[in-house]
Amino acid sequence: MSTVCHFGRFAASVALIVSASVASAQQPIQDSQRIGPQGTGVNDPYPPTSPDDLRERVGEKFTEPPPVPPVPESLAEGMIYSDEPALTLQMLESMACSRNPTLTQAQTQIQSEMGKAIQAGLIPNPNLIYVGEQWGVGGTAGEWQGAQFQQRIVTARKLQLSRAKFLQLTRAAEWRALEQQYQVLNDLRIQFWMTLGQQQLVQLHNEILKNAEDGVVTARELYNLGQATRAEVHQANVLVQRARLDLLMFRNQLQANWYELTAIAGTRQAPTPLEGALEAPVSLIDFNIALDRLVSESPQILAARAKLQADEIKVKRETVEKIPDIVVTYGYGRNFEAKENTHNTALQVEIPLYDWNQGTIRQAEADVVRQRSEIERVELSLQRQLAKIYRDYLTAVQNVRSYQEVIVPESRRAYEVLLDAYEEDRVDWPQVLAAQLTYYQMRVQYVQQLVAWRSNETLIAGYLLNGGLMPPTGPEPPGHISAVPKPR
Repeated sequence: MSTVCHFGRFAASVALIVSASVASAQQPIQDSQRIGPQGTGVNDPYPPTSPDDLRERVGEKFTEPPPVPPVPESLAEGMIYSDEPALTLQMLESMACSRNPTLTQAQTQIQSEMGKAIQAGLIPNPNLIYVGEQWGVGGTAGEWQGAQFQQRIVTARKLQLSRAKFLQLTRAAEWRALEQQYQVLNDLRIQFWMTLGQQQLVQLHNEILKNAEDGVVTARELYNLGQATRAEVHQANVLVQRARLDLLMFRNQLQANWYELTAIAGTRQAPTPLEGALEAPVSLIDFNIALDRLVSESPQILAARAKLQADEIKVKRETVEKIPDIVVTYGYGRNFEAKENTHNTALQVEIPLYDWNQGTIRQAEADVVRQRSEIERVELSLQRQLAKIYRDYLTAVQNVRSYQEVIVPESRRAYEVLLDAYEEDRVDWPQVLAAQLTYYQMRVQYVQQLVAWRSNETLIAGYLLNGGLMPPTGPEPPGHISAVPKPR
């Protein structure tokens, strides 16, 4: 039932009382009724010192109540929405998957690592050499002229090990790309819940503003009856202006949330209403189950483990680097002294006498130890993050259940009881307004708790990943091993 309709009966009764007071004031005042200089009548040179003094003067001299503050221009303009249809979470997720630039970056990192794997396993190109020995001596063509073909034969399965290492790094890049997908979608979902909640908060603050405006009308009518002081009218003006500013603040936040949401989705468009439901059945996530799932399935952990396997392959690859490759040379040409065609061959092997790759092997072994500690560090870091997020999640769940089952229903019943009592002339209208305001405030807090619950649940289900516009986690900075012209 509308509060405006109920207040209409209150205003009508007030009007009757005011009319009676005005009629009484028009009666001539007898000398015996006049009060002297020390009293509180019309000849009193001193202002009233209490609300009772002021109320006693009703009908003798009426002072206009303070004017109602004007409505801010930005509030009068209203929210501006585009003509586009309402957006759902699924529509925004589809937009983000196709338009968010960080997902493209993550995919290119996979291709980059794959390119290294291809390059690292390629057989070295042969060399074709033209040879002319001692030509020009005495005007002759020289002793021997011809072509030589030279080929490096890579030993000890070095190419296969190098390719296996970079294929494993490609797998790590795939896990990092999956990590980026979770970051984008989690961030998008959290921003969707925040924007949807803000949309509801704007609607609730519209109702709170109506309540404050009703309070201003009530205070002015009570002032007309001598049942409220000017201070109370001023206070009502303050409350209505604060309600207006609160509404403007929530509308500004709604607009900011909208543009954050569309930025994550990879687009830009004017605000459009969102379609969705914050409320849903609340089921508590068990902390230990969430932690076990996190440390076993998180893309961060899986990428770190893939990197460890690549580092272990790197140790094998660098260990066999000291085994020398064989360089085979074959030549065919003309021996001008013997006046016949001849062949020549050569076999070249580097002897690892001083440099048998000992420094790089130590570096690779150190990388393995470091990566094992990195996996442990990531696990402990995830446990710490989960502890904080689960705390906020658990608090939000407890609040949501309490608001759903007790606080919101009870505040609504309190408002309805007072509304019924007002219809039976057992309570005053300001009490009804106060109960209505409390009901709206409880609903505001309920929406805020719903947003907190949804946001933290999204993070826990999404491996604690967020940051939809942060650049994807890149490969490890290249060291000496990966910086050589041909990666190994």
